[in-house]
Amino acid sequence: MSRLAAKVRCNYYPLPLREAERIRGLVQFPVEPFSALDPCVGEGIAFAAITMDSSARRYGIELDAYRAEQAAPMLTKIIQGNCLETHCPVESFSLLYENPPYDWALSTTARERLEAAFLNHTFRWLIPGGVLLFVIPAERAADCAQVLASHFKRCRIFRLGSPESVRYRQVLIAGVRRTRREREKLRDREISAGRSLFATLGREYERLAELPESRDDPYAVPPTGPVTLTFKGLPLDELEDLIPTSLASRQAARILAPEPTVIGGRPLTPLHAGQVGPITRVGDFPCKYLVKSLTFRWLHSIVKMFCWICFRGSLVRPAM
Repeated sequence: MSRLAAKVRCNYYPLPLREAERIRGLVQFPVEPFSALDPCVGEGIAFAAITMDSSARRYGIELDAYRAEQAAPMLTKIIQGNCLETHCPVESFSLLYENPPYDWALSTTARERLEAAFLNHTFRWLIPGGVLLFVIPAERAADCAQVLASHFKRCRIFRLGSPESVRYRQVLIAGVRRTRREREKLRDREISAGRSLFATLGREYERLAELPESRDDPYAVPPTGPVTLTFKGLPLDELEDLIPTSLASRQAARILAPEPTVIGGRPLTPLHAGQVGPITRVGDFPCKYLVKSLTFRWLHSIVKMFCWICFRGSLVRPAM
């Protein structure tokens, strides 16, 4: 898919339901309630499938208003806005399922992939021991290698087998967030080995094991309490609804969408057949300013030098 086509669909690549059901077999949920987050929840179908048959509090963030409305009934709380403008206390969630947009981030300082930007922004919201389920194209794992190698242990990588997932070479990276003490004990060679693993993932895609139906050693999700998400961006949909009633919009409308010029009356002398033809074809011109100019020029000849006065209405007799 071209980048322009991806922009049209807002970089929305929903996870196939079959893959979500397989991911469900990788995790083991506690009996106690826990909080789970999908920062790119879409319509919420995949997130609901991954957390089904559990006591999860489902939190979601979605930029698109329509998809956010579709996902709302399946979630405990949803934020309609940009994930990168949403804030949360650190170490709040037990489970983070993330399938971010596949594109470059808009930045004035440096080029950054959105996959890395979303992971850098949200991984701190996981508690130590919390589970990460990260779905990205295999080639983009290199952009996230530093965070994954430094902050997560028990990392496993699986290739997704659905046709839509194969098309985008999607992989699932599952891991558990390290505690601060575990990070301090890490050696440089261990981090380098982890970074090298993720950096070469694009070349090793065909050799990766496909995501299984279930595993004997699933990731245990710890319990957590309720979470407060705060959106600090602009309410774009509300602003869009208020634009037509704003003073600035009414002032600009007179320039951007002026009222059409209505010409009344009739010529002082009868028109010949050869003069009517150009008038009937004037609507074929696409530019209204060109149409207006040509109309004045033709009528100037047709009405025998009385065009300007006639159009001003000074000598135009009322229509019968």
